Amino acid sequence: MRAADVIYYTFHVQELRSIVQWKIWHHPVHERDPEKESVSLRVCFELLDQTSRSFSAVIQELHPELLVPIALFYLILRGLDTIEDDMTLPIEKKVALLRDFHTINEKEGWSFTGSGPDEKDRELLVQFHYVTEEYRKIKPVYREFINDITRKMGAGMADYCNKAAEGNAGVETIEEYDEYCYYVAGLVGNGLTQLFVESGLANAALKDRPQLQKSMGLFLQKTNVIRDVREDWDDKRRFWPTEIWSKYVDNFEDLFKPANQEEALNCSSEMVLNSLNHADECLFYLAGLKEQSVFNFAAIPQAMAIATLALVFRNPDIFKKNVKMTKGVACQTMLDSTQNLSKVCEVFRKFVRQIHKKNTPKDPNFLKISIACGKVEQFMESIFPSQNPQALVRQEAPETEEQKREREEAKWDIIYMLMIVMGTLFVLSVIMIGIAWLVGARFDLAFSELKDGNWRSLGKDNARKMAAKYDRGEL
Repeated sequence: MRAADVIYYTFHVQELRSIVQWKIWHHPVHERDPEKESVSLRVCFELLDQTSRSFSAVIQELHPELLVPIALFYLILRGLDTIEDDMTLPIEKKVALLRDFHTINEKEGWSFTGSGPDEKDRELLVQFHYVTEEYRKIKPVYREFINDITRKMGAGMADYCNKAAEGNAGVETIEEYDEYCYYVAGLVGNGLTQLFVESGLANAALKDRPQLQKSMGLFLQKTNVIRDVREDWDDKRRFWPTEIWSKYVDNFEDLFKPANQEEALNCSSEMVLNSLNHADECLFYLAGLKEQSVFNFAAIPQAMAIATLALVFRNPDIFKKNVKMTKGVACQTMLDSTQNLSKVCEVFRKFVRQIHKKNTPKDPNFLKISIACGKVEQFMESIFPSQNPQALVRQEAPETEEQKREREEAKWDIIYMLMIVMGTLFVLSVIMIGIAWLVGARFDLAFSELKDGNWRSLGKDNARKMAAKYDRGEL
């Protein structure tokens, strides 16, 4: 842990407690057994770890029926994404690869070494023959679903690359923005839903609700687009639609100028509003998942998305750097979103209220954002009413001994954590002072000067005078 982290968590003990709880108390619903896997499948999971540690951890806790299909699904789409992002590939070659990538899954021994040397996930394509080898082993119906989504996504990416090559890399209308987000994330929601339902781990009715599937992907992608605005702009990419940002500035780059901070914040508010409109449908979708590991897999990203949305809302830092939530907040959010839908609703309620609290009447989107927040809360209230006979009885009933004990345990957990942190800082301080003393530090001189009232920095001249004052001629 870095020194800055030690200082931060000294004053945010609750977040430190969340990290410790996640590390100690989180137990996977299912655990994969590498000993029973083929060499090629183990390589696939190694590639999964390399491409995304966060997604890899959640995928590897999935039900055995879906573990391998979804892991391969992720790697195939990541391979597709790697080709789209590679700016060293000639446009003709890139477009051809994107349009034909769905056929590559069936090709034995296929790999690609033409990616640029600095491409982050280049190794995935170099060793892609391991992915295709395992892909051919899964159930035909799963292959059909994965192949269909890969074909549609590749075609959408190819169209976008052609558009960018013609000098029109930006997104113009909100409709185009929705279409782009659908191709890169909404289609993933479609594919996963088909896998969930086919495996019997989700309600079959979800297949008949394409809008819910679409919202799951769009909510995630739109939140990422808002958060990554600075990083994308530095890479000469623009995903915020002209239809939105042109209301606030004349040129997109004006959003990053300090003089336009208020206009930039109002623009980002409308982007958040656009994303927030999908939140209630995401919760509706989660209600259709029947198996715990599948629920966790779908709920964690959505909970992290609403937390990120609250973080970026009216946050000027998004125009300066890539903003991320702290590890403590992330761990607490994951803890709360891996239990049941009621808990996930509480997570959404907490962060929606943070957005509502940060909303300001100076923002032209103030009323619409307030309505959007109210819409989410109203939906949660419709499935989990806060006022019901049982709740009222619990409110009126006195605190039980068990509740008192749990409250006391929580209080002492925080106290113990604080004591550990302070104790660690004390021990480190003693060690550092001891080392300084051993190598000859003259603390007696420092104390003497402080006693004389010299609290400020000595400077070179004063340092020479001090050295002469304490000089020992015999040495």
